[in-house]
Order: sequence, then structure tokens, then C-alpha cells
Amino acid sequence: MPEVDALVAFLRERAVGAVVAEIELASISVLKTFDPPVTAYSGLQVTDVQRHGKFVDLEVDGLHLVIHLAKAGWLRWADHLSDKRLKLGNGPLAMRVRLDAGDGPHVGFDLTEAGTRKGLAVYAVRDPQDVPGVAALGPDPLAEGFELAPLLEGRRMQVKRLLRDQKVVAGIGNAYSDEILHAAKMSPFAIAADLDAEEVERLSAAIDTVLREALAEAHGKPASELKDSKRGRMRVHGRTGEACPVCGDTVREVVFADSSLQYCATCQTGGKPLKDRSTSKFLK
Repeated sequence: MPEVDALVAFLRERAVGAVVAEIELASISVLKTFDPPVTAYSGLQVTDVQRHGKFVDLEVDGLHLVIHLAKAGWLRWADHLSDKRLKLGNGPLAMRVRLDAGDGPHVGFDLTEAGTRKGLAVYAVRDPQDVPGVAALGPDPLAEGFELAPLLEGRRMQVKRLLRDQKVVAGIGNAYSDEILHAAKMSPFAIAADLDAEEVERLSAAIDTVLREALAEAHGKPASELKDSKRGRMRVHGRTGEACPVCGDTVREVVFADSSLQYCATCQTGGKPLKDRSTSKFLK
């Protein structure tokens, strides 16, 4: 979410006021809607760019182009887009949005996605709430008045999974949930409903601190640098086998079928390593 928020600010500065010249598809599957057609955006002006959770929302004269970058997708801005037509295919390029800024060649951006597991999604809609993922979002953890405690009550689920559940809390993904739990000195497999008042306060403070620090670091950077900048800030996520920057213990990992988590046993689980099997009885 911090990188998406910075990306939204980057786009707002460059795209607002420009007119959509064309939205060109290189992958039919990336577009999840059919009405309005993307041709309806041509000639309309970009009036705002907003964030909903991890969704990017370009408002275009009352229409919306809503983008979810997923795990391997990204937006690549260009101050001078090629005039060469896109070819439908299986490469990383999924969509190109050409913008007329009124002072030279087209500017705009490409949406790309690495790998074979395609999750990048674009929705052409009249209201962002028409996007199922946006409509189902829980509260934003950085919104004024956000309270964590009511979201934990009665939830017999591991706190790591709760933080990643966009229907419970909007915008926290796999990487930042690892970082938040490390900052909170909490096991990823603690049960949300069992947290006491002090643990809830500690987790709430970690959410706010980790995300706000990441926002401050990400904002102002060009889109091309945001992913690398994020990787460099991580304390435990993606750092299996390295030393924990707080206590020096080795960062450990638990691998699942489609994801993994990283943690420090000394900081988070009383020195006891978690079993690295999804069917294990996890440490709570």
C-alpha cells in the first residue's frame, strides 16, 4: 500500500489534466469489464487519481479506470510513448494508456506483469464501487478514526492472515504484514481474538508506525524506483537467512503453497522456531 500510495501521487502530478488519447490492450485477459468499453475514454480528461486499498483509480471525466497491480504487476511511466502499435501476445506488456498533455508527443504508461501467474487486473467502470474488490474493502489503516480492536473481536484466525485479508483491513499485503508483526514483537500465528489489550495496542501502534514510515520513504520517488526502494527497507520480509537488525538472530521463513512469511524467532516467538508446514499446529 505505501508504494501504491506513492504511485498514485506520482500519477496525480503527471496525468491529471491530460486527455486520454487511447487505451490499447496487449492482453485481453487483463481487462475484467466490458461496459463502458475502453474506447469510451478517448478524448476525456483525467480529473483525479485516488487509492482504494491497493487499487489505483484514475477518474476520467466521470468514468474510472481502476487498476490492481497484484504481486508481479507494475506501472511504467514514459514521457514519450512509442507510436508503435501493440501486439496481442504472452509477453509482460498488458496495456498501454496514451495521454495527450497538449505540449508534444504522447505521455502515459504501460502496465506490465512478470511471470506466468497473471493477477494484474483492470476495470473500466462508472463507479469504483462497481469493482468487487473495492466494494469489499475493509477500513484503511491510515484513515482518520481507524480502530483495530473491533476488527479483532471474535475472529478465530491467525493475525498474519487477518492483516492480509483486504475485507478486514485494506491495503496491508504480505510484505508489510511481516514487517508490522516484527515491529509489534508478535507471532504471525497468534490468534486475533485472543490478543489482550496490551498486545492490541502494540499491534495497532506497529501498523501505524510501519506504514507511515514507509509512506514517507516512498513518496517523491519516481515510479521506476518504488519497488527496489521497498525491498531495501524491509527488516525481515524477503531476508531469510540474514541477521535480524534488532537482535541479530537469523531471520526464518515459513513456506506455504502460494506464499511465504519471514520472522525473527527471538523477537517474535520467544526464541521458538515455527514449524514450516502449513498443516502443523502453529505456535500461538
